[in-house]
Amino acid sequence: MLRRKKDGYFEQAEGAPAPCRIRIQKRVVFNEVDVMGVVWHGNYPKYFEEAAAELGRKCGLSYPEYYEAKIQAPIVQIHIDYHQPLTLEEKFTVEAAYVWSEGARLHTEFNSWRENGTLAVTGYTVQMFVDALTKEPLLTSPPILERHRKLWLAGTFK
Repeated sequence: MLRRKKDGYFEQAEGAPAPCRIRIQKRVVFNEVDVMGVVWHGNYPKYFEEAAAELGRKCGLSYPEYYEAKIQAPIVQIHIDYHQPLTLEEKFTVEAAYVWSEGARLHTEFNSWRENGTLAVTGYTVQMFVDALTKEPLLTSPPILERHRKLWLAGTFK
């Protein structure tokens, strides 16, 4: 488990590009809360996934693109730190950010803020790549990830 530092969970490699980020807006709905009107803890990974899917679309790492490349990227590690609960009908923001990694994997950090600007939840995921047909892990970065990295280094993603 990584400990959260001031700037996130993952160390930034010297010379690596800044994280690629995206933010989405959400509102807590009835089926996401418990009897106290507080978001059930198991819904935060769903919020992370929605933001990660948008980030993937922005950066050329969407599910259709994985499908076409015949690879998958299962989550092998997830971590969540709960700071303040979200409540029924509350608006909030979820940010997903890819943090540069040289390996055949994706490091994604997440932050979620309440409407008043206070931090609600932070976390991260680590995804490894596997061949979609054989389910064997890919020990080197697949072409789709290398293409993404070249665009990232060129400043295409902010």
